Amino acid sequence: MKAAFLTGVRAIEVREAPMPRIVRDDDVLIRSRAVGVCGSDLHYYLSDSVGGDTVKYPFIPGHECAGTVEAVGPGVTRVKPDDTVVIEPAVSCGACDQCRTGRPHTCRKLLFLGHYGELTGGMAEYVLAPERNCVPLPGKMTAVQGALAEPLSIALYAASLAGSVRGKSAAVLGTGPIGLSVIMALKADGAGAVYATEKVEARLRAALTAGADWTGNPDRENIVDDISARESLGLDIVFECCGDQPALDQAVALLKPGGTLVVVGIPVEPRVSFDSSKVRRREIRVQNVRRQNKCLEKAVAMVHNGRIKVDFLATHVFKLDKAHEAYETAAERRDGVVKAIVQP
Repeated sequence: MKAAFLTGVRAIEVREAPMPRIVRDDDVLIRSRAVGVCGSDLHYYLSDSVGGDTVKYPFIPGHECAGTVEAVGPGVTRVKPDDTVVIEPAVSCGACDQCRTGRPHTCRKLLFLGHYGELTGGMAEYVLAPERNCVPLPGKMTAVQGALAEPLSIALYAASLAGSVRGKSAAVLGTGPIGLSVIMALKADGAGAVYATEKVEARLRAALTAGADWTGNPDRENIVDDISARESLGLDIVFECCGDQPALDQAVALLKPGGTLVVVGIPVEPRVSFDSSKVRRREIRVQNVRRQNKCLEKAVAMVHNGRIKVDFLATHVFKLDKAHEAYETAAERRDGVVKAIVQP
């Protein structure tokens, strides 16, 4: 089969690779139909060191993956050949203390699809996944919608970690695909005013499509002053979705006493900082997000019933042999790209 290998910084090669084989009773072989280029994929593409970890090349990336079931192991009952599924990319052991207490996303032996040194990703013609990680898509859902449901599941989980959002004021700092999904998740759950900030104009426009009530560009305006003029008591919740230190500082400045900062973005640097005096005196709660926890089925259901509309996120589509162009387009934020989708 053909697969796109990440071979180094800003280097992708499409090569022949061995076809995955069904070995375990619960294995599902999937023909990959749509794979999103995620911000974390771009970290590996743009740098050989992320969060203090050294990236080991080459490997096949891609974890926002949906496709058609080609074959199944003898123990599989949930899906069958020709079903369309989206893959939950985090494969947990099911036996450690984290899994036993309902935290499979922080499993002690967690393996992740498309992560170097772990599991082969979906940026290939075929990919293998355990049955428990395959979420069937209802008949009218497309593979592209399935791939978009994976980042939506992270947004749903992030919103849930903030507690009840109904009627509460919030900001989303960074409106890439995850930030846009957070806006949609907040609005679907009845949040009050949602403020969105972003440096890329096309993504600011997308934030309005997602349901933001106000948008601002931190490169052009003082977003803290502008939002504070509208919310004099401060915001209830801020979702930091870009992994930048200035955004963390803005988040702290925007929150009211007792407010919650939800850190969704992944910084490239291993350390970030907060103004300890502001965080302590206002008793701001800082909640980190580790991928998602049992929200993919909910994301699929919300897309299927039309409660959340994700189609506008998929702005660019590429064939597998154009994978390098897909990554470059996403990395450089060319041509109004929000989400680049590769169709192997």
